[in-house]
Amino acid sequence: MLPTDNRLRRREDFATAVRRGRRAGRPTLVVHLRSGATDPHAPGESAPPTRAGFVVSKAVGGAVVRNKVKRRLRHLMRDRVGLFPPGSLVVVRALPGSGDADHAHLARDLDAALERLLGGGAR
Repeated sequence: MLPTDNRLRRREDFATAVRRGRRAGRPTLVVHLRSGATDPHAPGESAPPTRAGFVVSKAVGGAVVRNKVKRRLRHLMRDRVGLFPPGSLVVVRALPGSGDADHAHLARDLDAALERLLGGGAR
């Protein structure tokens, strides 16, 4: 499970990542990254943690399928959250094909999207 400090919860933060960040799309998901954004809500002078949020619409499937996709994506991001610069905002949006994809396929697509974003690939 993704730690509480690394969860994106505020609507404004989701909007910031989606509107002002870079994005990389794959067949089952789209990743939006706002790199190194400062968190005005974090107390103290320490570097804010990277935070990730997930968007899984009804187009993916019923409630059971949507929750399964969210659980899988949270699990995958737990191991990858350290790859981002401190203070980054990451939004992973699941596309309709993600409901039928297995765990390994979601992991491959997520890794490919992150490689494109963090490796400096073209948009």
